[in-house]
Amino acid sequence: MPKTPSATRPKNQSSGYLRGYSEQIQRQVEALLDAEKTGELLLKKYPKAHELSGTRPLYDYAIELKNHYMRSSSPISKVIYDDKIHVINNALGLHTYVSRMQGNKLKAKHEIRIASLFRNTPESLLKMILVHELAHLREKEHNKAFYKLCCYMEPDYHQLEFDLRLYLSHRDRFGDLWG
Repeated sequence: MPKTPSATRPKNQSSGYLRGYSEQIQRQVEALLDAEKTGELLLKKYPKAHELSGTRPLYDYAIELKNHYMRSSSPISKVIYDDKIHVINNALGLHTYVSRMQGNKLKAKHEIRIASLFRNTPESLLKMILVHELAHLREKEHNKAFYKLCCYMEPDYHQLEFDLRLYLSHRDRFGDLWG
């Protein structure tokens, strides 16, 4: 019989997804996990997964967000789901750019890569990740201006980030909800 996610971690040891939150919040989440209430809570709030499972719909969705909120920012050449991004390494998505000389000009190509596990999550959680990566077009560091830009593009950014971390904690222990 294969190991389940919960069998690989001691029951009362919190996953690292909520490390930045207060001990009180972490204890509350741990209590919800122990009572097996996180799935019910998340499914009530987010009943279905998005339908952006392909590369082209994901790209179009990201471009629509960028054009609505950040029209003057650098263009994006690629937005894809990436099987090589591991949430364990604290990456939900990646914003990369490559600079190349073309004649006398320096050209930059911006790419956004989203961890493949987010193919089957609610649209609002996927949007939060895209907003985060799009904000890196203007702000490279996670500073006050970065989070202000995230909240401009998605007013519920911080709540969605918490809910995503709650889902990842749930997923570690019980498996996928929307997959």
